[in-house]
Amino acid sequence: MFLNDQETSTDLLYYESIARTVVRFVRETPSAPVTIGVHGDWGAGKSSVLKMTEAAFDGEERILCLWFNGWTFEGFEDAKTVVIETLIAELRRARPTSAKVVEAAKKLLKRVDWLKVARKSTGLALTAITGVPSLDQLRDVANMVTAFVRRPQDEVSVEDLKSVAGHARDYLKSATEDAERLPEHIYAFRSEFEELIDAAELDRLVVIVDDLDRCLPQTAIATLEAIRLFLMVPRTAFVIGADELMIEYAVKEHFPDLPPSSGPVGYARNYLEKLIQVPFRVPALGLAETRVYITLLLAELALPEGDARFQKLLDAARADMTRPWKSRGLDAKTVRQALDTNTIPEEIREAQVISSVLTKLLTEGTHGNPRQIKRFLNTMMLRRAIAEERGFGDDINLPVLGKIMLAERFYPDFYKQISQLATAENGTPAALAQFERMLKREAGASLEVDYVDSAQEEPSSRTSGKEELAEAISQEVAEWLKNEWIKGWATIDPPLTDVDLRPYVFVTRDKRGSLGGFTASAHLEAVVERLTAGKLVARGAVQEVARLSPQEADEVFTAVTDYVMQAKDMRSEPPGVQGLIVLSEQSSELGRRLLEFAKTLDISKTGVWPVGMIANIKAPGVAEEAAALLFEWSEQTGNAKLKNAIKLMGSIGKRN
Repeated sequence: MFLNDQETSTDLLYYESIARTVVRFVRETPSAPVTIGVHGDWGAGKSSVLKMTEAAFDGEERILCLWFNGWTFEGFEDAKTVVIETLIAELRRARPTSAKVVEAAKKLLKRVDWLKVARKSTGLALTAITGVPSLDQLRDVANMVTAFVRRPQDEVSVEDLKSVAGHARDYLKSATEDAERLPEHIYAFRSEFEELIDAAELDRLVVIVDDLDRCLPQTAIATLEAIRLFLMVPRTAFVIGADELMIEYAVKEHFPDLPPSSGPVGYARNYLEKLIQVPFRVPALGLAETRVYITLLLAELALPEGDARFQKLLDAARADMTRPWKSRGLDAKTVRQALDTNTIPEEIREAQVISSVLTKLLTEGTHGNPRQIKRFLNTMMLRRAIAEERGFGDDINLPVLGKIMLAERFYPDFYKQISQLATAENGTPAALAQFERMLKREAGASLEVDYVDSAQEEPSSRTSGKEELAEAISQEVAEWLKNEWIKGWATIDPPLTDVDLRPYVFVTRDKRGSLGGFTASAHLEAVVERLTAGKLVARGAVQEVARLSPQEADEVFTAVTDYVMQAKDMRSEPPGVQGLIVLSEQSSELGRRLLEFAKTLDISKTGVWPVGMIANIKAPGVAEEAAALLFEWSEQTGNAKLKNAIKLMGSIGKRN
């Protein structure tokens, strides 16, 4: 009944050409270490390309393909060592009977243990290069001093003082020695990792890294740094799926003190290009590709699983899409030839009709994003299923439903108008019928003028189009005639004159979006999705949020708030909080809404994350109230961690 939104190795978009190019590049550079980026917007199909790439290496004994999902390890203290340990573990799992692999892996894991120790004592390269103590170092010294001063004064002796001094000397000595040995350890690690590949008898190790753009900046950068510093050895290839704009944002967040670039390319872009040598970008869908995609999705859903007709249709689509600029979009002729029949099956015919209705406006409205297209179709199928369960499924025609939903998603004010008119006029708005009639006459008059001009007839010999259009125009129609989007929507088949729209208004009146949020306007669901997908993605939606009208921003804020409150456990920061912060930065009104939301929280059941949320409120007049709320929280006794976090933040602020 519904379309699976997970990544797939079944190629409906002919992205196999990208995957084959990636595979070809890996095969043609067997020895050199390489990093390949598969870039694209959120939902563009990057994961599907990676799945196809992985599938291409199946069954090859001398090429091992490992999958690493960066998002899975979000929140780990040291993402670098997690990446390395995971890959070593996967290599051992891939060669379970090899004693050489086991031995080489053990040796390498000891080196990883050193990295963990080095991180505690020297902060790795940061402290080694800058000489600035890491946060862990400061914490260790603070704990040592705190434990010392808590002792009663009369028990403090010379030996105690010597002990503290000795600890300090040992600390400084180990830090200095490890800092000096860091380059040596990195070199040794690379050498031992290459030995592990030798032990596994591999010609090529291919590591696929997915969902990196969903991670927080520190996780994303740590993963890329682990690849660059420790894992880029001969015969390794890393294929990284990420939105490059999100990674650039992560670089800026992780290195906030980068100076402005003096050249045409910023430091963040330079950093990314140094890490990723070969970029591939997944393109947005054009009109022909969207039409083929919608037809294939709906045909696959309607036909029985494993139906040979769908495979024939898929083969025809791939042949058609080899040259998209010549594509006919799986028209009737192409389908009849593919199926070797004069009669197109009803399931495929309906898919063709729906795709012809939706293609143009859905391509423009979603910017050719496959995930958003699939979500639109899923919402449409869900609504038909609701109608069937309610007993009026026969009153729902999918092409009509699709057309109504286009207005709902991309022009909600117009959708609201026709919904109100349909409810008030027994389902058949007179204004909509008049509008379609006038557009039809207008188009006919234009065609007639073109024909007459070509025949060089006198104007007096034909009926004036203006006379045909001489009828009283309702206020709604006069308004619609000025809007090119509404005019384009109305000219799409099927016409809605004499169609009872009440069943369609009923099934589209739901307030819950397919996200599980509460957006009243479906066209805002994509914004809500980005704002609830984690800090990195939420920050990347700043420009989209800035374009929202005050009413739309208010609606999105409500949807994201409801999404946050659905979290079962408030001890860790729920998805969506970062989106609320992004929204609150747009206006004082939204800053106040964030403050009011914070006041509703039961802080006895939260972690410390509300502190950071409130600290981000900078709006004039609201920031003072936010500070007062933080003070109130600092006096409560139900959440000691939150209380201590506020006091720590205050002490840091005073020092600064």
